[in-house]
Amino acid sequence: MREAQQQEPAYVIHRRPWRETSLIVDLFTLNHGRMSVIAKGASSSKSPLKAQLQPFQPLLLSWVGRGDLKTLTQVDVRDGPALRSTVSLYSGLYLNELIQRILPQSDPYPTLFAAYIETLALLADTSDVEPVLRRFEQVFSAALGYDFAWDLATDTGQAIRATHTYCYDPEQGIVAGVSEGVRLQNLPGEALLALAGGDYETAASRRVSKRVMRVLTDYLLQGRPLNSRSLFSHPKGK
Repeated sequence: MREAQQQEPAYVIHRRPWRETSLIVDLFTLNHGRMSVIAKGASSSKSPLKAQLQPFQPLLLSWVGRGDLKTLTQVDVRDGPALRSTVSLYSGLYLNELIQRILPQSDPYPTLFAAYIETLALLADTSDVEPVLRRFEQVFSAALGYDFAWDLATDTGQAIRATHTYCYDPEQGIVAGVSEGVRLQNLPGEALLALAGGDYETAASRRVSKRVMRVLTDYLLQGRPLNSRSLFSHPKGK
């Protein structure tokens, strides 16, 4: 007998054609993490599934199956914020690609799932997406075991000082000295302290947070590209 799952909170992060009229839909779910389902007949003109299975749309999904690829049996659509601006839409696509390319399959990440919902709501309500993306990137990295504090040099155990400069190592976080794993140098302590206080308003803090999180996400990607980054060539964003 095939296992059944009922009414699982989920979001579509990617979908692609499968056979003649069906779709393979990649999902980010509350209790099953990243996973995929077959939506049979979803490409048919008579099926409502193609319109329902859209990115950023809160869904409650039911499916059956034992393997990695389940079969979708029911879709319930819930109300959620709409990403209407171009930069918010591109930002949402960036989040989805991070999840699809980096997150291990079938592992639950409930804290990250909650952060994803919150981030979509924030993106729908602002044109200033940079702080929103930086905060999500840090929650995302922390969920994978790469958490760090902006105001602590992990190699010395000492608090960051505003007048000093620091380095960044994806394995250690912020460090005071240059070592083999260091990817960034000359990070101003004043900007790091601003970020520790949640201040993304200054040019320095934004620049530092973007540099650090870019290095960390590249490290997690292990050489895999992110196509959504090219979307930001013109709009100001990530």
